[in-house]
Amino acid sequence: MPENTARLRVCRDCDGFPTVAITTGQRTPTGSRHTLTVTCRACHGTGTHPAPATRREVTA
Repeated sequence: MPENTARLRVCRDCDGFPTVAITTGQRTPTGSRHTLTVTCRACHGTGTHPAPATRREVTA
């Protein structure tokens, strides 16, 4: 397995749940609730962040 594959980590701001529905408290004419769909600002709706780069020593 190649070592240069990018590892992804779960977003620490949304814990991997990047999109949520928030109720406004109002109801539609059919009786259901109005909701707003909001995405995480930190990960832009992906739920992940790239892992930090690791430092490798070069040996000669």
